Formats: sequence, C-alpha cells, structure tokens
Amino acid sequence: MHLLAQVLIGLVALIHLYILWLEMFAWTTRGPKTFRSLRPELFEPTKVLAANQGLYNGFLAAGLIWALLISDPSWQRNVASFFLGCVAVAGMYGAATAGTRILLVQTVPALLALAAVWLA
Repeated sequence: MHLLAQVLIGLVALIHLYILWLEMFAWTTRGPKTFRSLRPELFEPTKVLAANQGLYNGFLAAGLIWALLISDPSWQRNVASFFLGCVAVAGMYGAATAGTRILLVQTVPALLALAAVWLA
C-alpha cells in the first residue's frame, strides 16, 4: 500500500507540473485547446493571471515532491496529507466555479492518493 501511495502522490505532482507548464508557458498556444469554454480572444489578456495560477500549481507539486523525499513515515504522511488536501480543496472549488471536469482531473486523484496514504 505504501508503494501505491507513493505512486499516486507522484501522479498528482505530475498533474500539477503539467498544469504549471500549461498555465505559465503554453497559455496562449495550448490553453485554448484545453479550456474550450473560454473565448479565444481572452487568452492573451489573461496570460499573466494564468501564469500566477500556474505558479501556485507548481508550489503544490513541489510540496508533494517534498513529501516523497521525507524519510520519516509520520512526517511524510502529514506533509503529503496537507498538500493532497490543498489539491482536493482547490479541485472542488475549481469544479464549483470553473467546470466539473476539474473534479475528475484534480480532486479524484488527490483523494485517492490521500486514502492510500492513510491506509499505508
């Protein structure tokens, strides 16, 4: 179960590294293909806002990667739980305000990883 938890934490971290890349570096190129609910002309003027969001996603990924590097099992569980909880809450908020797809992309993987962490 510990290995499954580690893999799921890594997966959530990778998802957030992808979101970082998308929002910080590919907002005007890949963003319109990913966020089809936004009008194409909105991507250029919102580039700085998206980059800011991407940076926050990078912090979530960094926290999860940090959790993977902690050798003490108790601290690892606590740090992973905190960052996975942040991801889950952000995903729920995003699903409520931006689109329900975020629930599947962000919240569900975080909750699965969180369950695996506590069952390990």
